[in-house]
Amino acid sequence: MQDGRGTIARWRHEESVRRTAARRPDLRHPGTVAPESGWEVVPATRGDAGELLTLQRACWLQEALALDVLRGIPPLEETLEDVVAGLTGRGDWQTWVVRRAGRLVGSVRGRRHDDVWHVGRLMVAPDLQGQGLGRVLLEHAQAVAPDGVTSFELFTGHASRDNQRMYRKAGFRLRPDIEGPPLTVVLTKRRR
Repeated sequence: MQDGRGTIARWRHEESVRRTAARRPDLRHPGTVAPESGWEVVPATRGDAGELLTLQRACWLQEALALDVLRGIPPLEETLEDVVAGLTGRGDWQTWVVRRAGRLVGSVRGRRHDDVWHVGRLMVAPDLQGQGLGRVLLEHAQAVAPDGVTSFELFTGHASRDNQRMYRKAGFRLRPDIEGPPLTVVLTKRRR
């Protein structure tokens, strides 16, 4: 019986991808967004650090407002030097960015730990949220996971209902049995 549900789930996913490609070609995948959309997912460089810090603060200010706290959210407390260090090898994170008309408008990063690929710092400029770029970045982060990864893991604010909804639509499940940083919930997904 499990096999039949897997077949149906794959078919539904393939149909969803087909419909999205037909209706929203700017959201096509694999790895990069269609050139006609103006979005291209590329590896981040040290030169992106200043814009990444600005985007990070804009995105996590929204998180702070949702959580009703201003202290204790690491992305709001990092310095430019911290962001540069993250791009130049500290912590083994790999970071990707998206630019539109030269402006850095989105980013995501990933890191392997054993057979788990941790997705982090998924950010979309506030004025572009709700247009599918977050999904594109999440799909990219999963697509570039190295061989041998069997699952994906991420966390988001416990009050971030929109983020949680997007992750659930992408197949992630809330995991109350896994402890995340304070004020967060952990979500996981098996790799297919």
